[in-house]
Amino acid sequence: MNILFFGPNGSGKGTQGAILKKKYNIPHIESGAIFRENIKGGTELGKQAKAYIDKGDLVPDDITIPMILDRLKENDCKNGWLLDGFPRNKNQAIKLHEALKKENMSLDIVIEMILDRQIAKNRIMGRRLCVNDNNHPNNIYIDAIKPNGDKCRVCGGDLIKRDDDQDEAAIDKRHSIYYDDQTGTLAAAYYFRDIADQEGMKYMTLDGKASVEEVTDELVKKLEA
Repeated sequence: MNILFFGPNGSGKGTQGAILKKKYNIPHIESGAIFRENIKGGTELGKQAKAYIDKGDLVPDDITIPMILDRLKENDCKNGWLLDGFPRNKNQAIKLHEALKKENMSLDIVIEMILDRQIAKNRIMGRRLCVNDNNHPNNIYIDAIKPNGDKCRVCGGDLIKRDDDQDEAAIDKRHSIYYDDQTGTLAAAYYFRDIADQEGMKYMTLDGKASVEEVTDELVKKLEA
């Protein structure tokens, strides 16, 4: 199955993507990683992208989309893939859809994780990292993984904050792009929602407020329905 995954920063989309990767043995492909791999590998598209990035400019879609298509044609994608982080706006959604059709590549499922903007922001700003193990989940705004004061709930280690998790202006900027349902990322998701039936796709929504386990359970049930 070929899956496109939408969700705001703080929704737990990355966690669910990792779970799907393991359960269904399909690659979880993040757009940022595609850029890094092409630039590091010195591909022609990577060189073109780096020229824009070095100037502080956005990489044009006619470079980004071919990079994505190249990645989706690799051997590990033969049994399916999960694409995360692209498209970021409605225009990119239209172009990606057209490019996939031109390559005779199906898009089977589109997933949207729904989460209130303030809750998403709180989750990001509430994250705390354990100095002993970054994989120990601690978040002051999520009851199920709330730390013990200023100590890790798992091992009792000291907790620290990531600087970018506390950059409120940067979080607001990213969320303003995502939650824009006219031209932004939500508009991209809604583009696929509105054509899902006629294109033979399945469009599903998930309640991002639920626990990781509850979201996974809902997701797997809907995928296997």
